[in-house]
Amino acid sequence: MKILLAGEYSRLHNSLKEGLVQLGHEVVIVGFKDGFKNYPVDVALYHNWSGKWSKKIKNLLYRCTGFDLNSYGTYLQIKRNRRKLHGFDVVQLINENAFYCTPFFEKKIVRQLFKDNKKAFLMCCGTDYPTVKYYFDHPEFKSLLKPYLDGKIEDESFENVLKYRRVEYKKLHDYIYKNIKGVIASDLDYHLPMQNHPKYLGMIPNPVNIEKLPYHAPEIQDKIVIYHGINNDNYYKKGNDFFEQALDIIAQKYPNRVEIETTRSVPYATYINLYHRAHILLDMVYSFD
Repeated sequence: MKILLAGEYSRLHNSLKEGLVQLGHEVVIVGFKDGFKNYPVDVALYHNWSGKWSKKIKNLLYRCTGFDLNSYGTYLQIKRNRRKLHGFDVVQLINENAFYCTPFFEKKIVRQLFKDNKKAFLMCCGTDYPTVKYYFDHPEFKSLLKPYLDGKIEDESFENVLKYRRVEYKKLHDYIYKNIKGVIASDLDYHLPMQNHPKYLGMIPNPVNIEKLPYHAPEIQDKIVIYHGINNDNYYKKGNDFFEQALDIIAQKYPNRVEIETTRSVPYATYINLYHRAHILLDMVYSFD
């Protein structure tokens, strides 16, 4: 089969591609490189209005008119690459907002993908309309909404979550769900809110390429190495404030027995090298996984 994977989060589509290629399928990834993580993609998209002054112009225009230059630029890039994104048996969107566009341009992009290819599916592996609605409807649910409800995150910094409560994103959600064959969750945090949804096909856990991540039994020769890799954009959503408080206590109690390595928003290659050294990895508080 020819398979088009649209978008990339935390290497999910790269790992899935490696498995599908090994099974004999032809796979193309289109999207951004997940920011500073810089994952490889086959058809790369770029935000051309991200420089210091161009970003100010973009933001000013958006505030005054609602027109987003980056969204328009992404749409033009998809149009220019139409021949490369045509004729696939299956398209999988990694999210309802896989291309980070405003709903107007996001809909134009997915409409083209739906028209030019056969079947389309959607991943539920990040915030989207149904999960965010579920979090607000069930504030006791352990989710990334908790630090927001606790007043740790301001509305402006939580925009990438709160946007799914707006009418235009609900309409985008409805359009996508009308045109896909089904929705797949990648882990328990998304499986639980999606249960009983008529389009939900079930959970398929995140793919892991064990050939690239061979198991090495941990050896403690001197100190226990604790690695805390922080993504600054998700600091409170991941519960990093709790991790840092705990690490301060550990560092004071066991200064000669532990080595604590903390990084902030480093590329994947740097992250994984430090990960290999660690005996203990800290990643997420608000998670069922």
